[in-house]
Amino acid sequence: MYEDQPMDQLILEMTRVLPAPRPVSFAAFRDSDRLARWWGPAGFTIPRADWSTLTGEAYRIEMQPPEGDRFFVHGVFRTVHAPTRLSFTFEWDPPDPDDVETLVDVSFEDHGEATEVALWQGEFQTDARLALHRDGWGESLDKLERLLSAVA
Repeated sequence: MYEDQPMDQLILEMTRVLPAPRPVSFAAFRDSDRLARWWGPAGFTIPRADWSTLTGEAYRIEMQPPEGDRFFVHGVFRTVHAPTRLSFTFEWDPPDPDDVETLVDVSFEDHGEATEVALWQGEFQTDARLALHRDGWGESLDKLERLLSAVA
């Protein structure tokens, strides 16, 4: 998937080392209650997360920005291999005119007491939507890193 992508595609790729063993890091992505504690950019809350990480199951996350109306993210889990990989479709509701359904692929590499998380998402329609997701995932992973550090 990664090696064959054309250079002009709008793809998000990021890695983060989380301060927790792989089973703990994966559980933060797998459980609705844990996910609601870190998902979304800074200042956002998650009033409801229907997040059943089973291959073929749908999910829906309600997001509340600091100001403005609530909106949703939804999709379907394509691959679930605990504790090494999750992939799922990602779609906004309501969508921005430049939004399309994307695929998110998250892998978890064991580093003993830490876990390297590699995230891939694409393909986006515009640079602006790619930047929005880069910022959102970056802030979400910052929150997850702080949450896992507090537990350690």
